Amino acid sequence: MAATTFFANLKYSDGLTVVGISVCTALFCEAISWVLIYRTTSYKSLKSSIDKASKKLETMKTDSSINKPKSKAKKMDRVETSLKESSRDLSLFKFKSGAVVAIVLFVVFGLLNSLFEGKAVAKLPFVPVRIVQKMSHRGLQGDDPTDCSMAFLYFLCSISIRTNLQKFLGFSPPRGAAGAGLFPMPDTKTN
Repeated sequence: MAATTFFANLKYSDGLTVVGISVCTALFCEAISWVLIYRTTSYKSLKSSIDKASKKLETMKTDSSINKPKSKAKKMDRVETSLKESSRDLSLFKFKSGAVVAIVLFVVFGLLNSLFEGKAVAKLPFVPVRIVQKMSHRGLQGDDPTDCSMAFLYFLCSISIRTNLQKFLGFSPPRGAAGAGLFPMPDTKTN
């Protein structure tokens, strides 16, 4: 009871509450991902095949920069194809966990939105540009452009904390799977 009163009297209690809930949500989502993805043998085998293929492709590209016979070009194409297929399989494998994590994030966002509706949870130390101001001042009354809504603070915390947490825990995607996201790199051979 005393701790609740102490935090309620703090100047930044709403902002700290949103950041704390964001940290807890990120930890919970990574725990879900670990249970559904990272501890399975199929994920580990896919990750190792992507790592092997990307290393092999990297060495082939550095070796073939001097001379490039057709057999090496075909072999590089096969390695690139297997790397793309493994990356695609890894993305599909992560899809089920992504759906569960999205549901958790929507529920937490709805809860926070109902708790902090129309309430400024933080003050920005600058006046943001107009498009950012529309996002940071979403749902707030008043004309102070430095007021920050819960949605903006939660969004910033979620993307930064979860990404860094994945890197810290070693759950970031393999190097060769970097282009396997939503917007893959275009194939240079088709030009």
